[in-house]
This record gives sequence, structure tokens and C-alpha cells, in this order.
Amino acid sequence: MISQSTIDSVFEAARVEEVIGDFVNLKRAGSNFKGLSPFSDERSPSFMVSPAKGIWKDFSSGKGGNSVAFLMEHSHFTYPEAIRYLAKKYNIEIEETEQTEAEKAMTDVRESMYLVSEFAAKYFQDVLLNTEEGKAIGLSYFKERGFTNETIKKFSLGYSPETWDALTKEALGKGYKLEFLESTGLTIAREDRPFDRFKGRVMFPIQSMSGRVLGFGGRILTNDKKVAKYLNSPESDIYHKSKVLYGIYQAKQSIAKLNNCYLVEGYTDVIQFNQAGIENVVASSGTALTPDQIRLINRLTRNITVLFDGDAAGLRASIRGIDLILEEGMNVRVCSFPDGEDPDSFARKNSHDDLVAYLESNSKDFIQFKASILMNEAKNDPVKKADLIRDMVTSISKIPDRIQREVYIQECARIMDISEQVLVSTLAQLIQKDIAEANKKQKQEQKPFEVVRNQPPKNTGYSGGDPEDPRTGPPEDYYPGDSGYSGVQQTEKVDILYGFERKIIELLLLYGSVVESFEDVFLRADEEGNVKEVSEKREYKVFQKIYLSLQEDEVELSNALFQNIYNNIIEFYNQNETFSLDKYLMHLQPEFAQEVTNILMEDEKVVIHNWEGQNIFPKHKNVTIEQNVSDTIFSLRWFLVSKIISELKNSLLTEPQEDNSEILSMVVDYSKLLNNFSKKLGRVVVPYHS
Repeated sequence: MISQSTIDSVFEAARVEEVIGDFVNLKRAGSNFKGLSPFSDERSPSFMVSPAKGIWKDFSSGKGGNSVAFLMEHSHFTYPEAIRYLAKKYNIEIEETEQTEAEKAMTDVRESMYLVSEFAAKYFQDVLLNTEEGKAIGLSYFKERGFTNETIKKFSLGYSPETWDALTKEALGKGYKLEFLESTGLTIAREDRPFDRFKGRVMFPIQSMSGRVLGFGGRILTNDKKVAKYLNSPESDIYHKSKVLYGIYQAKQSIAKLNNCYLVEGYTDVIQFNQAGIENVVASSGTALTPDQIRLINRLTRNITVLFDGDAAGLRASIRGIDLILEEGMNVRVCSFPDGEDPDSFARKNSHDDLVAYLESNSKDFIQFKASILMNEAKNDPVKKADLIRDMVTSISKIPDRIQREVYIQECARIMDISEQVLVSTLAQLIQKDIAEANKKQKQEQKPFEVVRNQPPKNTGYSGGDPEDPRTGPPEDYYPGDSGYSGVQQTEKVDILYGFERKIIELLLLYGSVVESFEDVFLRADEEGNVKEVSEKREYKVFQKIYLSLQEDEVELSNALFQNIYNNIIEFYNQNETFSLDKYLMHLQPEFAQEVTNILMEDEKVVIHNWEGQNIFPKHKNVTIEQNVSDTIFSLRWFLVSKIISELKNSLLTEPQEDNSEILSMVVDYSKLLNNFSKKLGRVVVPYHS
């Protein structure tokens, strides 16, 4: 178990923008950073990182939290895994305490699969570097390819012995379970005895963007035509070949920095380019390029340069992948190598400078590339030329951005010497056809309409439109009961209490340690014995004022999550002389992280949605902290008193009595309180009706 001192050191060292920057291409947005959500498929950024607050918020999925929460959400790390990852990133030595049996039992199946995969990667490399068989066969192969020891270690290359069950026997001896060796595909089970899937192969571990070992690729070194040259791990809970890219872990920082990604086909292409000093390169690992793989790159850059062999098959493969990349709204360039060369061999034969110069001078825009490749086939054949032009326009139709489509149409018209008007007309037909097919598919997938009853909102805080949209949501200074706000939709109940309780948490987080002068009202008898209401200004910290007010009214927050967060914050204030939001967020429990982040990142919606760019100007908070706190407390009291009045009135109707004077008297007294609240709030408030 990781010691608390290590956890504290990790949180103090970790910078949220650095941690997330390893996975998401972030761009400066004022004092914050923004980027494309890593949790959903989007083209407009809705992911915000606040270095000052040490938190992130994904407005498309609603997720949020600190650095550890991001790693847990994005890379499916457990809490200890996230701490270990950050400790390694910031070179912090991990201090451990003994793990209990209960804690060991909490390790889930996926984690066990990760652990056995990581063990296998280390085992294969140890065999490669430290055994006679490994050196003679595996290491010799890698050396023949020109790989250095540094490169071999960087990519964790290894060798699986020729023995039938070498890995399986070693893993079982180390305490790893056979079920996880089987589920990761490392071992194939047989009734008589299990055996290794990758025996006698050089090994290429396939890592996630965070560096976790997901699976393996193994290459056989014999010329046995009956056996597959390359063998990959089977699909599993942790390995989905259509969703991973070989080399992404080693390439991610370089891709984001250089704002370009080279895409190749094989493992050795990636490794050879890395060794030549070009690190922003990944491979589709021999599989056809998929949308998920493209989106993985899209998190880091919008620019892809596809590198392919000089042979005809490779060039045609590049053409097939282009449309998929264009559909994701990315910019595509294509570079082919001379006949008989591939990225691996070409990188081996050329220096870093020559390689860079070749890529820069031979990378073509996809329109130019298609024209140069296919024009040779068309030559003087009008029919083939027409098909080529139609093929180019089809690719252009995949581009979601209208301006880019227009530019490419002009370029196509120039290259192919054809009327731009004809191309525009053809493009419009293709787009219309795609829309019709999409609508047809949507109708087929839609379920029959069902009549449902209106349900009250679940903790949205308001009805009457999207509460996050200033065009349909309530005004910022709205309090329930305001005669000036009716909302758009009056058929559903408004969860008023949720809004007030959420506001209390917000005030505690943002201003809890701030000292303000609050007006205290109490009763005092004069010399003649007359009791009068007296007000007096007294200084409190905001958290003290809120705590004392709720204690005075004997109120607990009705929302269980808010009450737990409230208790957690009050406890933190009481235990620490000075309040640091950073320090509080360091120790924030994962179950509180999302709601706390929602509250703290509320203001960033203006930046993400670019409301001001659309001439929508939401109100900014311009009231004093004291007024904000006092208004919230009085409004909460208004709600509670108003609810009591409503319940009393309902009792008169449902449980009539001969003498209702006592209940009526209580209604009058509580109504006077509402008038008092009206004066304090400076607005008219009306009773709440349940």
C-alpha cells in the first residue's frame, strides 16, 4: 500500500495541464487550456483544464476532477495505479506499507490482466537480453535490423523461447493465475497442458497511450510457410486492435509538439523512424485503418501524413484510408517511397536530415496525390479520367468543413482542367445522397414512439430550458418565487432546494476562508423591559457563517451527495488553519470529484461555448461575497418556511378540524417571516406551493 507521504508528494508535484497534455492536445484559452474531449467523439473542443484550480472539466460527458481522476477515467487506472504513474512521471520514490488481504482482494480482473501482460513484457525482454537463446536468435535479429540497445529498451522488445510452455511455467511459478494468462491470450489452454501462444518469436509489446501493456505482436524467424509470419494477441477486455496504435505511447508528446503525425503500417517502420530521430510516428499494426484509431491521433493533432511503400498495393491502401481520415475532419498529406522501399528500409539508408528533407519535399496534399497516382492509369481514356475526377470529388465530399471543401474543389478543377461549376454540382449531389442515406439509417434504427408521463427533473436545479445555456436557462440573480421569472416550461416541478444546496457548496469552495462582516439579528430587552430586534455587524469566516446558520435552523442538506461534500469541507476547514483549494482537491474523494469540479468550472462554460462570440453576454457575478452568502441563506430559509406554510394549508384541506385557529395563526406567523425575507432580499417573494 502506498504511504500517505508519497501520495502528498505526488499531488504537490503533479501539474494537471502537464499530466493531461500527455493525452490531449491542449491549447491556451486565457488562463486555462482547452482541447477535444478524450471521452467522446467531437470536433469542437469542450474539454477545459484549469492550472490555477488544478482541475479539469469535460463539458461533453460531464466528467471532471483532478490529475488522478483523469487517469482513472481516461486510462482506467485504479487509484494506486494513477499514483504510481504520476510518481514515475515526476521521479518520486514510492514508499509502501504492507497491503491487507482485503485490499489485495479488491484488485479487479482488468487489473490482473494488465499485471500479467506487464510481467510478460519484462519476461520476454529479460530472455532477449540475458539468455543464450535470446541473444543468439532474438537479439541477433534486432541487431540485423539495425536496432540499438537503447531502442530495444525504449520499445521493450523481447523474445519468446522456443520451449512450448516457458512463459506459462514462469508466470505460474511467480503466482500469476492461469485464467489471466488465457484471457490475455498469452497462454492457450489444452486439456493435457497449456502452452505459450508466441513460442519462438521476437516480441513487440503493444502499449496504450498511458504506457500500459495491452497485448503483443510476435514475428516468427523461420521460413515456415505454414505458420503466420506475424501473430497478434487476440481481442480481450484490455486489447481491442481497432482502437490502439503501435507506438502511440512513445510518440504522443512529439505528435502534440510538432502538430503532425506520421502514419505507417508496421512495427519496425515505427521503431526505425524513432531511431532516426523522428518520433511522431505510429502504426496501424497491419490492420485496416479504423475511425477509432484516427480519433486517437485527433486528440493530439489534426494533421496526419500517411507514409506508404512505393509498390502499387501500398499506394492503393493509402487511397482507401484517406476518406476515413477526411471524415474525421483532419488534414491529410501522403508520402510514398521509391519502388522497393518502405519506411523501415528507407530510414535505415538515410541520415536524419536526408529523411526529414525527403518527407518535406515529397509529402503531397491528398488531391495532388490522387491525381499523380491515378492519372497514369487514366492517361488518354476519357471514361477513366471521369471516374478519377468522380473519385476525387467523393473524397472531398467527406470533409465536414465547407470552406475546406470549396478550396479543394478549386484545386481539383485546376489540376484536372475541368469546370469548377461541374465539380460543385457533383459535390452537392454526393452530399445530398449521404444525407439521405444517413436519414434512412436513422429511421431504421429509431424505435416506435412511446407515450410517457412527464417526470420531474432529477436534480437539474431548474426547469425552463437548459440551465447551462444563458438563452433558455434562468437569470443568474433568479431566486425561486421571483415574480419576474416564469421559465419556459411550467408543467414540471422545479427542484428549488437542489439549487440552493448546490450554491452553499459553491460558496464554501470559493470563499469559505474569506472573512466578511455579516449582519446578526437578535432580541434585546431595554431598561423598561421591552424586547426589540437589534442588528449588529460581526465578522465571520464564510464557512463559519454558513455552518452556524444551518445549525441555528437545525437544517441538513436534503441531497445526500451535497450533505457528504458539506461535511467533508467543514471538516477540512476545522482541521486546517488556512484553506488551500489546491490542497483540498488533492485529497478529494473520487465520489465527490465530479460534482465539485462541475461547481468550480461553472464559469468556464462561457469560454467553451463561446457565448460572447455569438453576441450572448451572460451576467457576471458582481455582488459582494457577504451579499451572496446572506441571500443564499435567506433564500434557503424562505424555501423551508414556505414549504411549512404549504404543508399547513394542505392539512386544512386534507384533515379539516373544528378549530383551525392554531394552524391559521401559524400560517400568519410564518407569512410574516416571508415578508421579513422579502425585505432582506430586496425583492418580492411568494410562498412555495408543493
